Amino acid sequence: MRRRILALAGAVFADAIRRRVVIVVLFFAALLALAIPSLPNYGLGVVEGVYREVALALTFVAALVLTLALSANRIPGEVERRTVYNVVSRPVGRWEYLVGTWLGVVAVMGAVIASFTVIEQVLALANYHDPMWRLWQGALAIWMEMGVVASLCVAVSAVAGPVVVAVSALALLFIGHNRDGALGASPSALLKALYPSLDTFNVINPVAHGSGVSEAFVAGMILAFVGWCGVLLLLGSVAFRRRDL
Repeated sequence: MRRRILALAGAVFADAIRRRVVIVVLFFAALLALAIPSLPNYGLGVVEGVYREVALALTFVAALVLTLALSANRIPGEVERRTVYNVVSRPVGRWEYLVGTWLGVVAVMGAVIASFTVIEQVLALANYHDPMWRLWQGALAIWMEMGVVASLCVAVSAVAGPVVVAVSALALLFIGHNRDGALGASPSALLKALYPSLDTFNVINPVAHGSGVSEAFVAGMILAFVGWCGVLLLLGSVAFRRRDL
């Protein structure tokens, strides 16, 4: 089972790396990172903090674009080209196919986010003589949040097309980061506990302008990542198993 999932993930990873979208997104994100020091009003005594904040924001946007590009049409495209039948006709469960696809996308995102973070560190070292190691905390949070988004995309794409997948992912991000606005000023503890929040992964402020996040907070992010992805992939597997191919 593990070997089949890893083989599927490896195929997704290799196919994604061959696609130009990965190189294009990484290239333009790096160009934008190079332009950060030239932003207006950039010399007000918080230069390094602003650099970290904008760098993490760029990483998030680039990672989101790439996650949607890689996962929104992955399964619908293979169903349309009928290449999915070559996989599911073998002794491979549909849930293994779904999990392998998600794992491959997540692996690509990990490589891209890590590469972009290294680029940001090199620029920080060249401009401010500081490697800004805290950027890796932000990179980890972004990678895990993109893992959640990818799990939703893969789950929805098992039964719907890429447009529905993209809208669902953007809706998840909006709902997940808008708990205070949705629940009002004084929500009950039960509503707060049940609300599907992604705020656990929002570490831009402590990483950019503070001293980073604690190990306990990182552990909480990992638990949220595992919980979100587990539930979404389970729902997607159930829906994909019931789908007629």
